[in-house]
Amino acid sequence: MASSKEFLGFVLDRLSRLSDVSYRAMMGEFVLYYRGKVVGGIYDDRFLLKSTESSRRLMPSAPLELPYEGGKEMIRVDDEKKPIF
Repeated sequence: MASSKEFLGFVLDRLSRLSDVSYRAMMGEFVLYYRGKVVGGIYDDRFLLKSTESSRRLMPSAPLELPYEGGKEMIRVDDEKKPIF
């Protein structure tokens, strides 16, 4: 299932306090960049971050999910009641 531009807009709005966030459409999904580096993406209308030491430390209880079959596990961000950053 491809991700919607509406969900992308929602996530970008939540990230608007950060400067230099960009994205690239890729095979029906969206890869997210921060300062030119890949940090995550939108997969099946899910906001997933790369699982790194820093992201796991900041979000220790966030679930890990596969972005697509054969992909590496990523951290799912889905708490709409709290700021992402």
